Amino acid sequence: MSTPPVVAAVDGSDDSLRALDWALDAARRRGAPLRAVHVRQYAAWAQPDVLVAGPPRGDDDPVLDQARAHLEGRTGEIEAEYAGLDGLPGVLLPELGATAQLLVLGSRGRGGFASLLLGSNGLAAARDADCPVVVVPRPGREVHGEAPGGPGPRVVVGLNADSPDEATLAFAFTEAALREARLQVVTAYPWPGPTWLAPGELAPPVIDQEAVESETRTLIDGLLAPHLTRHPEVRTESWVAPGDAAGHLVTASRDAELTVVGRHRRRLLAPARMMGSVTQAVLLHAASPVAVVPPSPPEE
Repeated sequence: MSTPPVVAAVDGSDDSLRALDWALDAARRRGAPLRAVHVRQYAAWAQPDVLVAGPPRGDDDPVLDQARAHLEGRTGEIEAEYAGLDGLPGVLLPELGATAQLLVLGSRGRGGFASLLLGSNGLAAARDADCPVVVVPRPGREVHGEAPGGPGPRVVVGLNADSPDEATLAFAFTEAALREARLQVVTAYPWPGPTWLAPGELAPPVIDQEAVESETRTLIDGLLAPHLTRHPEVRTESWVAPGDAAGHLVTASRDAELTVVGRHRRRLLAPARMMGSVTQAVLLHAASPVAVVPPSPPEE
């Protein structure tokens, strides 16, 4: 069985070339082929019924020529191929995830509004693809606050202790192992603000915050244990804090090699695929590349 490729979406923009660089590094670490794909958008009104592309082709495509030139002499033993597809990027890019082990995009492409932090195609791919999707941001994003932890390569993963997803943790541990990086596990727990009894008078908290944090750490240790057994070489550290999960993850993304977040499972009353507010906020504001991991299949 052939190894599924790492797919990079290219469109000629600087953002997509940064994504191509990231994808090349990921393919090299995985020993996987690299596939650069350019989706050539047609006018939707001209072909309203065509939502899937025909056979890939790469002839006479200046965007793919640019990608070849960008990678010239850098692929080494990595098998690189180039494919052109005709269709709607927001439809075709997520479909590429069906045969890829990883789909990599830049945060912005050539279309849309330059002020947007995340393009519609990246949003669609992160929400709908069947494989993990990595969105590579533009350099220079400002992140406020300092994440705890020392120097050295670091992968960050967001963990919801009440509703953990094994696929997200497995991906994060694998990435940390491939990068010989430590894994920083970020968990936020809800904590109510002060309650006013009367003007100028505060009610003391009913719940012991230290007890909540200790219980959360115990839960995390149990969730991480099977992954540490599979990856004893990965050093982990937990960052448990009250309040805003998205804010903590964005802060932790500073100088990280990758920030990993999960995607929502489909729900009975909301069958469409969803990302969740935390994942979307991290995609919009994190300083590092962000991997959005599809949820584990539901157990029978």
